[in-house]
Amino acid sequence: MAEHNQVGKDGETTAIEYLKNRGYQILHTNWRKGRYELDIVAKSDDELIIVEVKTRSGIPLEMPEIAVDKQKINHIVTAADLYVKMFDVDLPARFDIISIIGYPPNYIIDHIEDAFYPPLKTYR
Repeated sequence: MAEHNQVGKDGETTAIEYLKNRGYQILHTNWRKGRYELDIVAKSDDELIIVEVKTRSGIPLEMPEIAVDKQKINHIVTAADLYVKMFDVDLPARFDIISIIGYPPNYIIDHIEDAFYPPLKTYR
């Protein structure tokens, strides 16, 4: 496995443990439907939590969450919509980002709740 893939996998494992330690119920990890993927789907206080995990080793030039751009947000929101329909989820959804920097076990973790909202679609 390439080093950057291992860094990402380690980061997701760390994020899962972080969420579990804070009382989140993990429903799915690396959930896929076609070309869409959700890193972590969790539940907390009757709310569906969609978590995008971004991990960087060492000292990054930019914070990992910067990689969640407009295109990535649209991709996550579409995947979440598919997930909600597939599992007939009737809960409000929240989109979080967990940013992880460093090397195990000395990670710096930043949990950004309500990191973004689904973009509004306008039709003409």
